[in-house]
Amino acid sequence: MNKNYYAILMAGGVGSRFWPVSTQDFPKQFHDMLGTGDTLIQKTFHRLADLIPKENIFILTNERYNDLVLEQLPEVEQRQVVLEPAMRNTAPCILYASLKIQKENPDAVMIVAPSDHWIEDEKTFSKNVQKAFNFCSENNALMTLGIQPTFPNTGYGYIEFDKSNSSSIKFVNQFREKPDYETAKAFIEQGNFLWNAGIFMWSVKSVVEAFQNNQPALFKLFKNGISLYNTEFEDDFIRDNYPKAENISVDYAIMEKSTNVYVIAAEFDWNDLGTWGSLYDKLDKDESNNAVVNARTLTEDASGNMIRTQTNKIVVVDGVKDYIIVDKEEVLLIFPKSKEQDIKKTLQQVKDKYGEQYG
Repeated sequence: MNKNYYAILMAGGVGSRFWPVSTQDFPKQFHDMLGTGDTLIQKTFHRLADLIPKENIFILTNERYNDLVLEQLPEVEQRQVVLEPAMRNTAPCILYASLKIQKENPDAVMIVAPSDHWIEDEKTFSKNVQKAFNFCSENNALMTLGIQPTFPNTGYGYIEFDKSNSSSIKFVNQFREKPDYETAKAFIEQGNFLWNAGIFMWSVKSVVEAFQNNQPALFKLFKNGISLYNTEFEDDFIRDNYPKAENISVDYAIMEKSTNVYVIAAEFDWNDLGTWGSLYDKLDKDESNNAVVNARTLTEDASGNMIRTQTNKIVVVDGVKDYIIVDKEEVLLIFPKSKEQDIKKTLQQVKDKYGEQYG
């Protein structure tokens, strides 16, 4: 394996749309959401380890999840767990980890990947990433993997690429925010739009330079700690300075502002597993089109449901269609799939009424 290959595995989110399974203390990336025997973070780590030396995979997460990471990824050493002392968006943690990696290996080429994506064809994933690494090794480029749209989804941002050349590596014209339905339809009809999956590849030199040029204040904040990174004094510096960082996404911080951005259309199936409905789409279904995880069911006139319990509980469902039914300890959620985007709001109502411990 190439010792210059690195990965930043993003594992700090809460995944509140997967409540009540995903909570602030135990978020979705640490659960076996698909019923495969591996948690989402374990699946992502092993996918990356097919291409990248295990010791070069850094896990970015909130400091409260340090023990969970080390428990679920026993191959990982403490030096590889990069802890955020405050909740911020993706730009600060990516810059921080990139500076740490650059100090360790200035020739590093890396991928930034979320810990909660579903990718079945892992060989093709590795092939696409390898192509990006080859390009980034030879060019000053910021790259992303775009997903071929299968329908006019309004829940994703889009990447508009230049279709004037036949190369599989396309120049990015611009990033587009989440569109309304008619706009999404128009994007797909144009044929040069991809879903933004939030998977990035670049050399450490290129990404640090992009932050320096586009986010000088953020860059200065983290550059002040360079002499301390990868030493015993790093934690104190980060604890004092990380909360001062702007709450800004990497897309907005550097990708939308840079002129050296390229995209490869992914050749593998992908799902961001952001909601119970997206999980339902990827699970096997019974004869009534119900997706069932960790439960034994008896159904009558019930179809299109997402049913999950913690302990192989018997669930009897009669006359219920297209619902999310999730049982976890003190919480039972019965919620229409059509309103799944409201689960986050409902969670806040539960916490307001019954206490923070339920979220």
